[in-house]
Formats: sequence, C-alpha cells, structure tokens
Amino acid sequence: MSAASASTIFLETTELPIWLVDDDPDVRESLSQWLELSELTVRTFSRAQSALEALRDEAPCGVLVSDVKMPGLDGLALLRAVQELDEALPVVLITGHGDVPMAVAAMREGAWDFVEKPFEPEQLEERVRRALERRRLALDNRRLRVALKQGGLASRLLGAAPAMTRLREQLMNLAPTRANILVHGETGSGKEVVARCLHDYGPGEGAPFVALNCGAIAPELIESELFGHEKGAFTGAIERRIGKLEHASGGTLFLDEIESLPLAAQVKLLRALQEGEIGRLGSNAMIALDLRVVAATKTDLLVLAARGEFREDLYYRLAIAELSIPPLRERREDIGLLFRHFCQQAAEVHDRPPCHPGTELLAALGHHQWPGNLRELRNAATRFILGLEIPQLSEENGEQRISLAAQLAAFESVLLRAALSRHEGNIQAVLEELELPRRTLNQKMQKYGLRREAFLVAPDE
Repeated sequence: MSAASASTIFLETTELPIWLVDDDPDVRESLSQWLELSELTVRTFSRAQSALEALRDEAPCGVLVSDVKMPGLDGLALLRAVQELDEALPVVLITGHGDVPMAVAAMREGAWDFVEKPFEPEQLEERVRRALERRRLALDNRRLRVALKQGGLASRLLGAAPAMTRLREQLMNLAPTRANILVHGETGSGKEVVARCLHDYGPGEGAPFVALNCGAIAPELIESELFGHEKGAFTGAIERRIGKLEHASGGTLFLDEIESLPLAAQVKLLRALQEGEIGRLGSNAMIALDLRVVAATKTDLLVLAARGEFREDLYYRLAIAELSIPPLRERREDIGLLFRHFCQQAAEVHDRPPCHPGTELLAALGHHQWPGNLRELRNAATRFILGLEIPQLSEENGEQRISLAAQLAAFESVLLRAALSRHEGNIQAVLEELELPRRTLNQKMQKYGLRREAFLVAPDE
C-alpha cells in the first residue's frame, strides 16, 4: 500500500476511514452508526475477502476492525493477509469470551488490540482512536522516508498539503526558464530554499547562486553591494569590489526582503535589468549581465507601490512569474512530517540519539499558530532533541488538555480549508458541498483566517 494512497490530515485522523468487517448486518449497522456519531468515517464490509480486495486496490484505510468468527476468510486469516500488504495498518479484533487466549496470541502476531464481547461502544471507540493516532504517526514516518529516499525536490520542499504539491509543480515548470520570479512568503517560510531550488533545477546549474538580504545592508552601502565599486570610488573604497549582480552573472541572484531596497537603488536595479548591463561605482566601463533574479517579499509590493514606497515598474520587471509559499498554519497536515525531519537533523548535528515525539506533543504542535513558520518549528525540534522545554507552546497545550470546543474548531477549520482547496476557491461549490448559508460560511472563514484568494488557481496552471 503506497504512502500517497494513504495520505492523512495530521491532526484530524477522521480523514482516514475505519473499516468495519462483520458478517452480522445488525452488528455492522449499530457499530458504524456509533462510530459515525463520534465523527469518525466508517466503511463496512460483510466479508473479509471484500475488505482484502479493497486494500489490495490501495483504498485508504485508517484502522481495520474485524470480527474473528466469520464464514470463509476469518479475522485471523484477514490479519495475516493485511500484514503482508501493510504491516503498519492497525487491526482491532472483536472476539467472544472463549476466544480471548486466541486473541492474545493474535496480538503477538501483530494485531493492534482486541475487544471482548459484550463491550460498550465507548470501549471500541477509545481503542480505535488510539489506533488512528498510531496510524497517523506511521504514515508521517513513511512519507518522510519515501521523500528522503527519492531525493529531488520532494525531499527539499517537504509536505503533502495541496498547496505544497502545487508549489512544487509550479517550481518545476518555471525552473528551466530564465524568467525573473517573485516569491511571496512569511518570515521563516523557506523563501531562500525555494530560490535555491529554482536555481538548482534551472539552466544555471553549476553557475553561481548569490544571495543578498536587502534589509540587512545599510542604505548607504546597498549600491556598492549590488553593483560593486572601483578602488577610490568613495571614502573607504581601498580596493576594487565585485558587486552581487556581476558575481551572479550566468546564474541566479536572490534578493530577499526586496521591499527593503531603497528607492534610489530600485531605480538603478531596474535600469540594470532592462539594459542587461551595469557599471561599477567609480567606473565608466559597462559590464554585460546574464542572470535570473529571484526576489522574495513578505509584503504586497503593489500595495507599497500605491503608497509610493516601491517602484511599480520594478515590480513588473521582477514578477514575470510569482510563487507563493503557504504559511505553516495553513498546512497543518505537514507539521508532524516536518517536525520529525527537523528532529532527525538536530539529533545528527548535536550528536544526540534519535528521539521520537509522542502523539500528545504532536497534537500540541498542531494547535500552535507558528508565526515563525519553519524556522520556529526547527527551533522547537532542536529544543526537543536537547531535552529542553518548548516555550512557544502554551501551558495548556503542553499538558495536552485541549477542550472539546478547541478540538471541534480545529476540525471545522480543516474541513473548510479542505473544501476550499478542493473547489479552488469556488464559494458556491463549497456552499453546496457543506450545505451552509453564505453568511455562515463568511463568518467561519473570517473566524479561521481563510481567504478565498489563497485557494484560487492561476489561469496558467
């Protein structure tokens, strides 16, 4: 069973269905109704063979619950067959009183748990939910191993969220071109990683990749950094300096925080890109350029342009194409995968033994808003490996005492985000699918910070 076919939402394990196998129709109906009332998705089978065939077709399954005594293929035979297909799939057996020793033996063979008849529905629900947590962890680990083993772009831009899949597709489409690209992303979201991938998968492979943070250079030095200078060009210029534009020629120049570039430097940068040449400060000689510029910003440059704080003509020169990196809070299904990846890296860097986060910690991580995005998550993983407290998690999340209202809100947010993504921002389609009044949907989107524009697909995709 492939990892892709078994993809799951990180916090909301209800995305993966519970498979219920029982030859008694009354039992199937009563148990499935109970689990569905508990907001779990259930798929029922009257025969073990039918469930096995569906699993061979790689249909998604979170937990398989099966009666032991059934005609034809019984629960134990189903367990053995399931383990051959996907040993990480939890199997919960339903057994009669006289079959308890047999069920215990089955657990030694790999069954996740068993429930003895007669039982309360709450008992089965509790064990199913625990099994779903294990399934979620196993799938996260599997996706990480597959991505790292395959290498390539998926191992550098980790994530199974739809927005990350689109980002990788757009990146691979744009990388072979020489078009200037503007990358949008919040602080710590990985803008330089995206720029580096554009370079590594582009025509300038082997050529220079030069990065400059426009916000980290004093305004009076930015022109020298960009264009270079000759010896004696100004006080303190004791030797010739090659600027970033010249140094990047033949490759890629990455300009981070482009919104911080002074207006005077913007004029000269625009001219250099238009003419394809530059002159070092203090020199009349012109130097030809052949490079692609990847600029990154955390603000809307057109808004700045309307206020006179950024040149609109430079924006259009830089934004031949645009890429948007989703913030971590909008792809919560990737948090577990990324946190484990950062834990693995931190363990290697600090020579610490691997330490795997439990489901309670992962749930707390999933409820955090992550204003620092990947940078903040990496910091949390490093602290975890070093055995330190993760201060950005609230005390409530640290104790894992999450109220029912908070859990329902998180689930509702994920459902709305998934529906908006599925329908690519088509509000009418979302209203029809979720059977919501327009006003209610508007209120909920505002509550969870969901903007329709974030789910629209560009016409050229």
